[in-house]
Amino acid sequence: MRQVKHAIKHEDLVYDVGMHNGEDTDYYLKKGFSVVGFEADPNLATHCRSRFSNEIEKGKLTVVEGAIVEVPTGETKPKTIKFYRNKNQSVWGTVAGDWVQRNKFLGTSIEIIEVPVVDFSEYLEKCGIPHYLKIDIEGMDVVCLRALIQFEQKPDYVSIESEKVSFDKLVKELNLLTQLGYTRFKAIQQSGISHQIEPNPSKEQSYVGYHFQKGSSGLFGEDLPYRWKGYKQILNEYKVIFLQYKLFGDYGKLKEYFVGKVLRKVLSMLLRRPIPGWYDTHAKHSSVVS
Repeated sequence: MRQVKHAIKHEDLVYDVGMHNGEDTDYYLKKGFSVVGFEADPNLATHCRSRFSNEIEKGKLTVVEGAIVEVPTGETKPKTIKFYRNKNQSVWGTVAGDWVQRNKFLGTSIEIIEVPVVDFSEYLEKCGIPHYLKIDIEGMDVVCLRALIQFEQKPDYVSIESEKVSFDKLVKELNLLTQLGYTRFKAIQQSGISHQIEPNPSKEQSYVGYHFQKGSSGLFGEDLPYRWKGYKQILNEYKVIFLQYKLFGDYGKLKEYFVGKVLRKVLSMLLRRPIPGWYDTHAKHSSVVS
């Protein structure tokens, strides 16, 4: 029987798993949260330590450098792992082989480096359970979710970059979130994050009038637009999204045809958003009263 782990929950703490250049960390810090940020690419981790040196000195930010991987119970954690740094799109760095193949298919090139291995559960024990857990680590998001199974308490809100190739994997993501006690969901398209407007007053700490940069994950928690949906509702929404992926996505059947390009442009104009775009799944825990 798995032993339940107890860790202190902090309502003023956010985890930024996949810091990149610190686009999201900057937002969380400005809103008054303390942040634990994780970044596998050593160049990006160095950039973030320099960018937020004052916040690190004040104890508001902890930067964890290394790749999060699953360490089976009873096994010795390896010291390093191969990380596939993307030379064209730095945000696409990954340790997942299927993501490497996708990135090559899309015409980007990689270089292989060795990076430290990070056991996510160790940091949950050490730093505590956050109010919001943002995960965007190119193919390894569910590793962080599975780590939460061990803990009695869960973040109030989590977000992951949702699966966009296999609908079965998308269902497994939603089922895992449900297993963890998350009962309300939102699918937020990431293509238009730079146009998001922070609500005033903000329900997530203080209002800062933030203007989101390209590459940001954007709003979270109760500041998110649109209404929360149940499991069946969000599943139906993703069925429509996956139809768009099937037609116009990275491996879309109509992507390279003239008629497909025209149809995609028309749909984007009518819906006022890129088609198909890509989505983050946001989830709200059943313990949150609001």
